[in-house]
Amino acid sequence: MKKVASLPAKPGVYLHKNDKGEIIYVGKAKNLRNRVRSYFQQGKPVDAKTKALIVKIADTDTIVVDSEAEALILEDTLIKQHKPRYNIMLRDDKSYPYIRITNEPYPRIFPTRTIVKDGSKYIGPITEVTRLHQLMRVLNTILPLRTCRYYLTKETVEQKKFKLCLDYQIKKCDGPCEGLISQEEYLQRVQQSIQIINGKTAKIEKELREKMERYSSEMRFEEAAVIRNRLTILKDYLSRQLIVSSEEIDRDIFGIAREDELACTMIFKVRDGKLVGKRHFIIKNSAGRSDASLIQSTMEQWFMENEFVPDEIFLPLKPDDPEFILDWLKKMRGKSLQMIVPKIGDKKSMVNMAVANAGYMLKEHILTILKREQAIPRAVQSLQRDLNLSRPPLRIECFDNSHIQGSELVSSMVCFVDGKPKKADYRKFIIKTVHKNDDFAAMRETISRRYSRVLNDKLEMPDLIIVDGGKGQLSSALSVLKELDIINKVSIIGLAKRLEEVFLPGQSDPISLPKTSSSLRLIQQLRDEAHRFAITFHRQRRDKRTLQSELTKIEGIGEKTAQKLLVAFGSVEAVKNASEEEIAKISNKKQAGHIINYFNSQKE
Repeated sequence: MKKVASLPAKPGVYLHKNDKGEIIYVGKAKNLRNRVRSYFQQGKPVDAKTKALIVKIADTDTIVVDSEAEALILEDTLIKQHKPRYNIMLRDDKSYPYIRITNEPYPRIFPTRTIVKDGSKYIGPITEVTRLHQLMRVLNTILPLRTCRYYLTKETVEQKKFKLCLDYQIKKCDGPCEGLISQEEYLQRVQQSIQIINGKTAKIEKELREKMERYSSEMRFEEAAVIRNRLTILKDYLSRQLIVSSEEIDRDIFGIAREDELACTMIFKVRDGKLVGKRHFIIKNSAGRSDASLIQSTMEQWFMENEFVPDEIFLPLKPDDPEFILDWLKKMRGKSLQMIVPKIGDKKSMVNMAVANAGYMLKEHILTILKREQAIPRAVQSLQRDLNLSRPPLRIECFDNSHIQGSELVSSMVCFVDGKPKKADYRKFIIKTVHKNDDFAAMRETISRRYSRVLNDKLEMPDLIIVDGGKGQLSSALSVLKELDIINKVSIIGLAKRLEEVFLPGQSDPISLPKTSSSLRLIQQLRDEAHRFAITFHRQRRDKRTLQSELTKIEGIGEKTAQKLLVAFGSVEAVKNASEEEIAKISNKKQAGHIINYFNSQKE
């Protein structure tokens, strides 16, 4: 390529494109000119996959950054955005929860599967959900933090805007909303909680023990007993963790296993000598890639997701670019660390354990695929045949809209896996950009939001999308799938008003499914469930609005105050029967007076 000579000799990201302008590979480089040139050097030995890539490269774009570490972050972002065909894709093969520490003056800590980009801190993903539940119980017991959704600040606490709830009465919260625990002490608890989540418990144990002994020496025996009980709970939790080293040291241990075109990499998290967690990645397009390349990609992914860098990293072999990885991690950590490929002894045994577990996870993944392929339900097989689909629609997502004369416009998505509802994956959508009765625009917004999220969060893509409606709704959905560049990755159909008629992309006339076929019954079940889910959500929204509108008729009562009153009292009837003093605690004296006067005038 002629443009290679003009490329900058600086760090950055390069994007190989085919003759259609599609991005087919994203890579990073310390020196863009040298790296891109290496693809076109004659006689240089390359693997089969790189040969196939080189043949299809028609153009290359570059983005210059200040350092190779910045290039790594940009590369990861672009790979997630464009899903290039020739990049290694590391997947968990499951959806795991994270622990979220909210970005608030008085943070909350709770598990979630939803990433909200508001400055909150996320730890995870947590691959062992049982351990997550145990961990949250321990945190809530020994370091009780608030669970309420009030936005607490020093000002709102000083002004006594919020009152104590049941959690305080049952000793699950120490009342930061009324200033019964200082912000400094509360934030210290948050930091201690983060240490426990990360497996760093030695310092917490020492602090609790010293606090207990101090209270005891001061004859504050009741307070000492509380600390003793918390220390016992923490020790009981720690006793369930596997001790893999007598050294109280932090390590990440990597392993890798391969079979045909599949690979699995495994990471063990060892903190203070205890195994506190593990994570694996299934790599589906690993053919032609070296073990060193897969270990390199796994390390980059792992340490971009985890801010904590341990003292030591054990590996089965050196990564592709060990100098870059070591330099990058030293900068993240702020001090040196060791990256070791153990040859003998206990350290080698730890790596062997990670390798063996990678092998077990890979076999389990292969068996799961085989079992799933062998147990495809009859209705799913019929649907594949009747719609002439390239693969069985094991995962189907169906969409429907609901509104009354254009008001409270909402959409629903239901999900069926293997022909059965998977309610955990159902989703509701409040339509935000459409303010009139426009089903086409509503469907366009819903499909865009859903599959933008699927791409950004690396969620599982469905085999079949069903939109409730004819050509119009189908065309709206198709336009979005084209914009997101996933039109060739998923099948989609539209349902006409007459359920027997199905619209397919590119066909002007609908097809009719046999009335007695199991495929038609499956579609009926999907459409009915999507309709039920949408109608239920619409009614909830409408009822909530109706309740609020009764209160917003009152002078001086806006929507926010009405909502606060409904949350506090539970119903309009309860507000009606409340005293002026009770209402004033939620709003203010002036508003409470207006409310009392309004309901008294209705009695006359």
